[in-house]
Amino acid sequence: MSNKAKMVSVDIQYHKSSKHIEIHEKNVKNIIESEVDEVETDRSEQEIVAQALDKPINSPSIEELVVGKSEMVIITSDHTRPVPSSITLPILLRRIRQANSDIVIKILIATGLHRAPTKEEMIDKFGRKIVENEKIIVHDSKDDESLKKVSELPSGGELYLNKHALDTDLLIADGFIEPHFFAGFSGGRKSILPGIAGYETVLANHCAEFISSPYAKTGNLEKNPMHKDMLFAAEKAGLEFILNVVINSDKEVIRAYAGNPEAAHEKGCEFLKQKSSSTVEPAEMAITSNGGYPLDQNIYQSVKGMTAGEAACKKHGVIIMVSACSNGHGGESFYKQMATADSPAQVFEKTLQRSSDETIPDQWEYQILARILNKYNVIFVTDMCNPTIIKDMHMEHAHNIEEALEKAYKIKGENSKLTVIPDGVSVIVN
Repeated sequence: MSNKAKMVSVDIQYHKSSKHIEIHEKNVKNIIESEVDEVETDRSEQEIVAQALDKPINSPSIEELVVGKSEMVIITSDHTRPVPSSITLPILLRRIRQANSDIVIKILIATGLHRAPTKEEMIDKFGRKIVENEKIIVHDSKDDESLKKVSELPSGGELYLNKHALDTDLLIADGFIEPHFFAGFSGGRKSILPGIAGYETVLANHCAEFISSPYAKTGNLEKNPMHKDMLFAAEKAGLEFILNVVINSDKEVIRAYAGNPEAAHEKGCEFLKQKSSSTVEPAEMAITSNGGYPLDQNIYQSVKGMTAGEAACKKHGVIIMVSACSNGHGGESFYKQMATADSPAQVFEKTLQRSSDETIPDQWEYQILARILNKYNVIFVTDMCNPTIIKDMHMEHAHNIEEALEKAYKIKGENSKLTVIPDGVSVIVN
């Protein structure tokens, strides 16, 4: 390749900063970025949140809801989600106590099937004042004593939820909305399922049949079987009010939606769909990321960003996944299912044979990873994760993007076209 060739400069989200890369112009077919970063506002993050609470969607205000209540639960996201809780929670707590100074408030951390956060992680997310002064409960999906059966889901699975959320006068949730690779979008009803649901409940909802549905995909709620279950769970839990935000790549609040759990969430999803959707012709190669920290802490979470590359790449193409994975694979079952299999195809076919009541931990994640690896070569870029783990899981490793591109060009040819997605979890690729 000539050194005189024009170059395209791109910054790919990685860990707590980004990776800069220069790519020959002749190779770049598409650059897919959300327009969220182009949204301008003359308001501070606190003002954006406050104004959303001032004008709740299809709901009384939070101040009206807490009047006459003895206790309440606020569900909030755990350390794996970049929800700016250090901004949203203090505003919520202040307004609640101004309206009802005697109300007892519990903060319930929605871990889903994730591990419990450490105290340091909670301080980093919520701020020291909240961690040291508020009553915080960490959901444990495997603690049967903390769960109560509510009903059966539309899909047939049994709906078990955290007792604290059920046995209270008022249940609300804060969170954020982003494209989600099988639930359509995060936020809203996901605070309940999988957020505070029982282990078996989450497994039933994340079954192979649902993951295989053509409607269970990024940016889609219509006819999405997982979304249907989640809405049902939120209604049965008695979730009355949400505060959901949209953030940019700097993790700053640019929009906030408060009010009725379904209506407010839908408004946020509509905005995000408008700003994040791209229709492109697939290329031979794709470079994508998982949006940097905290979403790129492990391979498990990185499957999300990989699906953006999948949507933008021709079959048998090369996906370059840029993700730090400083915490390794992110799930022992996830890792072992891939590492002990002869091939991704073997994993994929075996998973499809399982019924909803046979779902096992992390099945949905390795089902999607195996689906991708069946059709594409994946080169994983990281200098913070053991390369052996990546190779064990049937992917190639590269220490940097330049090394990955060299490998990709050897596979597809030096004149191959590629699509660049600086933040794979922020876009909806059609």
